Amino acid sequence: MDHISEFDIRLEKEAYYAGETIHGHVILHTTENFKLRSIRVSLRGQAHAEWKILVSGDRRSVKDDQYFVDDRLVIWGQDSSEGSVPILPRGKHQFPFRFNLPESALPCSFESRTGCIRYYVKATVDRPYASPPQGLKYFTLIGPHIDCMDEQYLKPMVGNEIYASCCFCCTRNPVELSAQLERSAYVSGESIKLRAAIDNKGLEKAWLKVKLTQYVEFFIDRGVLGTSREQQKMVLEYKGDPVHPGSTMKWDSGKTMVLPVCPPTLIGVCRLIQIYYVLKVSVEFEKAGEDLQMHFPLTVATVPFRIPNSIHQPQIKYDVAAEQVEGGCYIGPEFLLGQVYDGSDVTQPSALVLYRPVYVCTTNDWRGHGH
Repeated sequence: MDHISEFDIRLEKEAYYAGETIHGHVILHTTENFKLRSIRVSLRGQAHAEWKILVSGDRRSVKDDQYFVDDRLVIWGQDSSEGSVPILPRGKHQFPFRFNLPESALPCSFESRTGCIRYYVKATVDRPYASPPQGLKYFTLIGPHIDCMDEQYLKPMVGNEIYASCCFCCTRNPVELSAQLERSAYVSGESIKLRAAIDNKGLEKAWLKVKLTQYVEFFIDRGVLGTSREQQKMVLEYKGDPVHPGSTMKWDSGKTMVLPVCPPTLIGVCRLIQIYYVLKVSVEFEKAGEDLQMHFPLTVATVPFRIPNSIHQPQIKYDVAAEQVEGGCYIGPEFLLGQVYDGSDVTQPSALVLYRPVYVCTTNDWRGHGH
């Protein structure tokens, strides 16, 4: 970039919500006067999915894109090749710009090997008779708007299952599992509020097991090549003490099940990527295995639980997703500086990470239940 010693895009923050205004500057430090037709800035939000499939014995790439935001501005000069070309004097220049994000439901920023959702600002310096230098600045979009206080999430979910050791038509030596999920939506950092009980009238030891699983589905709609993929990741799990034959056990999760930082539930907002979570409560028997189980849909929200009329309100912060979940275990090679990409999901310690999406979390589980 002849005569340009610095070219950068700066935004006032790293995370935005739908409907907010993005304020930023293009920084251009020039060492000589030179002709500059225009500086163009664009805002884009897009989802991308791509993988290889076998078609008649050949491996072929299938991919698809969906655009949520596409906006453009000329912040200096004119977007036309006609007329005289103005001269930009040498020195350090700051060109302000602003974009309004749409109010509509926008999917969260997300990174995985199979698909991603990215939002960025791109600046192009248009000089006559020269290849135009371009800069990209990625930022996080926090979305969609899911509030833990919505009525649908505040209703407790209850399950009850009975396991009989001989056959389904009789109830000899029954083992009963009951569970109640106090509310079904949580922001990362909150404690999942679960109560469970086991009544073991069976003949062998039993254990309570709780497991939260993340499901990520990727879709590509390409006519006859329409295809999909699914990833499953274990978010957290718990296994209780043994419940001996003839005894009962009651368990309250208390603060033992804090939701790690995860991408929020994403259903019906993005055509290519869907994210949802399922909480499985089960009983594992010493010999029979895991024969007694129930499943609760759990929503990862973006607005935390609040106690009405309380002076204590949750403190919000933003953090990268946990390494065990999709959205936290992969960094694209284009965002790693000083690393030779070896195809693995493991980041080398020496690499400088240029961008990772962040997600809403509460700094402490301050009063996570509704009492």
